[in-house]
Amino acid sequence: MFDSKKYIFTLILTVAIFATAFFTSTFLSNKRVESVKSIQDNIAIDILSSETQFSLLGEVPCSNVSDSILSPQLSEIGDKLSKTETDRGATDADVIYLKKYYSLLQIKDYILSKKLVEKCGSTKKQVFIIYFYSNKGDCTDCEKEGFVLTRLKEMYPDLRVYSFDYNLPLSAIDSMKTIYRVKSSLPALVIEDKTYTGFKSLEDLDRLLPRSIKVQTTVNKVKAASTTSAQ
Repeated sequence: MFDSKKYIFTLILTVAIFATAFFTSTFLSNKRVESVKSIQDNIAIDILSSETQFSLLGEVPCSNVSDSILSPQLSEIGDKLSKTETDRGATDADVIYLKKYYSLLQIKDYILSKKLVEKCGSTKKQVFIIYFYSNKGDCTDCEKEGFVLTRLKEMYPDLRVYSFDYNLPLSAIDSMKTIYRVKSSLPALVIEDKTYTGFKSLEDLDRLLPRSIKVQTTVNKVKAASTTSAQ
């Protein structure tokens, strides 16, 4: 009788622990999705603001125009989406919806930023990288390439990196794949409107970047050091 009660108690305790862990994980994952959606709602206003800003570029001097206001928030959404996808899986309906929304926001930011560069020319020395990846298990180097791009972004803060899931069913991404002639050979990178396929090391990517961004990064570091020493 004693052993039976002990067995039942252990079973109940085990079930309770697993149930608590499951519901806690689900609750936190749902909260993360809600947080991402909340940020997206806020960015919708920023999009309208940015479109208005660019419609005024013809009247405003480039020295008075700031960079796109979307990028910092896009980075925050990207980090949260990565965690949500890890928790819920790449095939989860909410994850797919959020990735579509996020991809469209990235494209919007890319277009607005390109317009700013075209308008202001050498005043804005931003460089763009478009990165196509797959997380279906058919791209062994995609995760490694992502780490390389993160490191590259740390080296060059003015660099803009836009990441897109090659297999995401979204017509806007399909159009970008057609424009830049991206086939199924992944990872694929578009740098200065030129497409490169296959894994690229940090040294490879550094060589592919234009000299302008390297000069600008050096200038910014000198200015930062001067400001620090002056204080």
